[in-house]
Amino acid sequence: MSVHLPPPNPTELFPIAGVRIGVTEAGIRKAGRKDLSVVLLDDGASVAGVFTQNRFCAAPVQLCREHLALGEGIRAMLINTGNANAGTGEDGLIRALHTCQALADKLGVTKQQVLPFSTGVIMETLPIERIEAGLDAAIADAKADNWLRAAEAIMTTDTVPKAFGAQVMIDGVRVSITGISKGAGMIRPNMATMLGFMATDACVSRGLMKQLALELAEGSFNRVTVDGDTSTNDSFVVIATNQAAHAPITSLDSAAGQALKTAMLGVARQLAQAIVRDGEGATKFITIVVEGGKTSAECRQVAYAIAHSPLVKTAFFASDPNLGRILAAVGYAGIADLDQTGIDLYLNEVLVARKGGRNPDYREEDGQRVMQQAEITVRVSLGRGAAFDTVWTCDLSHDYVSINADYRS
Repeated sequence: MSVHLPPPNPTELFPIAGVRIGVTEAGIRKAGRKDLSVVLLDDGASVAGVFTQNRFCAAPVQLCREHLALGEGIRAMLINTGNANAGTGEDGLIRALHTCQALADKLGVTKQQVLPFSTGVIMETLPIERIEAGLDAAIADAKADNWLRAAEAIMTTDTVPKAFGAQVMIDGVRVSITGISKGAGMIRPNMATMLGFMATDACVSRGLMKQLALELAEGSFNRVTVDGDTSTNDSFVVIATNQAAHAPITSLDSAAGQALKTAMLGVARQLAQAIVRDGEGATKFITIVVEGGKTSAECRQVAYAIAHSPLVKTAFFASDPNLGRILAAVGYAGIADLDQTGIDLYLNEVLVARKGGRNPDYREEDGQRVMQQAEITVRVSLGRGAAFDTVWTCDLSHDYVSINADYRS
């Protein structure tokens, strides 16, 4: 089940010059499913990544950070599903590095030029013999228009593959962008279990890539939450192949930089919101807008308090306008000098609370009418300033418990 999330449109997934993707069935956890992907990059691509803030991060996350820091030039990525290779200690690092070496040997590059990614069950040994056995088939399958198959291959509890693309004109040159992501549970900002990969043929200076990846993540994947759990494996990687025929972008503040960032951010937000729309057991897609704050940081603080509240999320699932739960979450968000008499609360267009108390004109049937909709906007005005921010989340249903209770079976 997902909330207004159709399958990807293959015609909107643009091949990216300098990127080829191969997918195969390696039987990593279950037979008969696509679970191993390779992403092959031409020499000269610029790559940057943003990773989980969970201190118990998985072995592949540790290696990705190390390999990117070396600056040798990334030539390939290896992605498996079914096994997270997290909570596996030194053995997990050795196994992840072994898979990098195995792919590197077949491509004629160094192991440091390979980035590994894993998603799936934590604290289980990575079956490197199955991964290594599947590499030849994955490499043989590599082609430029395999984005949709890759989106399918990285799914775990996802019900819909997530893939979007866009094109933008830069200096008179048409530039393409395509991205895929996976995630449905264990989603919380910093990073929000999710994987995201985005590529463009735009020419971007290598020194700008880290800033671009950070700003894209901050405006998208760090604005979604399903259940408040930060995964051990979250990774978001941005690739610029530098094959479009325009002058290199050296600043995001330039006209070309702004155009590229805006287009890429649009794709990143679609990918991030798709994760929420496909949240485990989700029946509602909820936009939480907090405005009137002193800073955007405190607006996010309040928005996350609302988005993470099990009482709020279960009320949305039940279409129960028990909206005092939202006010309670605003109150415990941690803003010490918050004046409750300055707070207004809207549910879509319905003014529920004004100046900290129930709006005299509010009728519960109006609240219930909104709560029954599949897409809902909660808007809170703090009455403290001009800052604002937005977070996207979903409801919490019976199915969420069932999915996670049965996840390892």
